[in-house]
Amino acid sequence: MALTGEQKRGRRIMMSPQELDAFLAEQRTCRVATVGADGAPHVSPLWFLWDGEALWLYSITRSRRWAQLQADPRVSVVVDAGHEYGELRGAELSGKVERVGEAPRTGEPCPELEAVEPLFYRKNFGVDSLPHDGRHAWLRLKPESITSWDFRKI
Repeated sequence: MALTGEQKRGRRIMMSPQELDAFLAEQRTCRVATVGADGAPHVSPLWFLWDGEALWLYSITRSRRWAQLQADPRVSVVVDAGHEYGELRGAELSGKVERVGEAPRTGEPCPELEAVEPLFYRKNFGVDSLPHDGRHAWLRLKPESITSWDFRKI
């Protein structure tokens, strides 16, 4: 992921592109920050999938998060891990999300989701497929900026 090279502060503790890919592939939960019409921030946890280029979010379409992202697609997402100070590591990915496929997702053919859905299901549920519940839909974040840190490097 070339965007990590743009990080100016904390170069000593930033993750390499390979470390970032591995970290995002193993983590399950992210925190999604959106902005409401009144300018108030909203942060909510969500499972995700990282495909090496984009962060895929499978969101409930009747959620506050979904409504805010439809009105203003700007988002900041944090994925972090660690308990003790010297173990902390994470990444913040920022940019604009785009909806992929129908909303809510009913299973209509969508070439962009053919690989994503099975990977997401395997990662989070241990199965290759699940029936579509008519409540969720896909958002894709192709980050415009990424900041990462790994305090284990200190």
